[in-house]
Amino acid sequence: MINYRIVLEDGYEVKGSRDGLCGEVRIVESLPVGKLASVTAELPLSLSGGEKIFMNGFQTWTYCPELGRNDRIRSLRHLPKPIVRHYGLDRYGDEYFVDYPQKKGVSHGESWCYFRLGGHFRLIASLDERPGYTMLRYDANRGMLYIRRDCEGVRCGGEFHAFDLYFAEGGEDEVFDGWFAAMGVKPRTSEKLTGYSSWYNRYQNISEKSIMDDLAGCAEVLSPGDLFQIDDGWERAVGDWDADTKKFPHGMKAAVDAIHEKGFKAGLWLAPFVCQRSSDIMREHPEWLLRHDGDEWYCGCNWGGFFSLDIDEPECMNYLERCFRRVFDEWGFDLVKLDFLYGAAPFGTERESRAGRMIRAMEFLRRVCGDKLILGCGVPVMPAFGLVDYCRISCDVGLDWDDTWLMRQIHRERVSTRQAIGNSIFRRELNGRAYLSDPDVFFLRDENIKLTPEQKRTLAVVNALFGGLFLTSDNMGLYGAEAREFYKELLRIRNAENVTVNADDGLSVGYELDGRQYSVKIE
Repeated sequence: MINYRIVLEDGYEVKGSRDGLCGEVRIVESLPVGKLASVTAELPLSLSGGEKIFMNGFQTWTYCPELGRNDRIRSLRHLPKPIVRHYGLDRYGDEYFVDYPQKKGVSHGESWCYFRLGGHFRLIASLDERPGYTMLRYDANRGMLYIRRDCEGVRCGGEFHAFDLYFAEGGEDEVFDGWFAAMGVKPRTSEKLTGYSSWYNRYQNISEKSIMDDLAGCAEVLSPGDLFQIDDGWERAVGDWDADTKKFPHGMKAAVDAIHEKGFKAGLWLAPFVCQRSSDIMREHPEWLLRHDGDEWYCGCNWGGFFSLDIDEPECMNYLERCFRRVFDEWGFDLVKLDFLYGAAPFGTERESRAGRMIRAMEFLRRVCGDKLILGCGVPVMPAFGLVDYCRISCDVGLDWDDTWLMRQIHRERVSTRQAIGNSIFRRELNGRAYLSDPDVFFLRDENIKLTPEQKRTLAVVNALFGGLFLTSDNMGLYGAEAREFYKELLRIRNAENVTVNADDGLSVGYELDGRQYSVKIE
């Protein structure tokens, strides 16, 4: 039985309970006009011995592994507050609006969670986040699941969906197929994409020459129809979406034409809802910046500091629409990788919840991109369902396994190859249901890399098994015979059968290829 409570700021209160929790459970109440103070529920839920817990993280980069009953999610409390504020470490995830108790046996997440014993899953999931994110907190010590609708301060009146939930118990495919059928969400594409991204090869140090060099190299290995994606570094500044003419003297159309001549799809990186401190947009249009308590909303420390744009500013949105028209209609790109999307909706208003605002931003992107392909990144997970074609499900990989000790002390959205692999595995159910998943890139190169050969192999195989997008960030023209043969093997692994995950004794993945069984252990 689930017990729920709705409280308005004026003290008005509604309490109720529901039993028979199976399939769709919608808790709807008629409310007077007013502002919501809290919408909460409690569900007694005990754990069996050895049962694991999964709580979905806030956005695509948020690390969210399966946990044991005595595990905990680490917060930023151990870091000095001035450091957190200066670098905006709490702005990348949910820590600025979620309390992290740091108690053993207490975990939290957004939108869905499951409890797994062997191959048996108990799924509790949201059916609709527009009224507010469904915030989930499980306390194994009390055997209680606490549910909260993230809608404080939103004005209500009339019919209100306190919770729209889906409950299912059974095998993995059974419960997740049932959830997506209940939502009516289907992936926009079934086309798996293979290809190249410039980011981890060049980072922002790209130019027309380096891109052409990489294109020539990739043409030796990639096939027609594959993706060649230009990442961050092509633009004048984040927010100023025109080519840096010093880097690309012939402009972006010339780059697209060269990519198309090789038979590849052309992709381009943008971060539409944010701008960096040094951008013309921030200097010339301060009225376009999103403000909270009178101050511009600081999103984090990338690019020397970056800030949210206000999606309620019509001229700002007109500007973004013109930018997309240029990218698609003038330059000819086929796909856009849209990054740092969480910047559109760091908080809600009286008119809509934080989640409702995020969904509205994603619907805008879908509209302005039309039938062109969208790769979403840095976005709260569920608002992207059915609206993007491909979506990152992990943090950024690194050129090493798990970064330095110091970097491991910061937020759950940090760069980490090890964490990226974990997310690719534990969010595997999204691939082919919500969209095709992007597990980030893999590497086969020997230069400019700190991963061991075994670590590179593990990353590549996991990406091949659990990704709808399968990109490297190597100049493939530098591959020797061994790397080229392994790349061919990886393309075959993408079609492997009977893929299994063992997360009860360490973490390993099994699969069948050409009648033989294989296993990969994640150390």
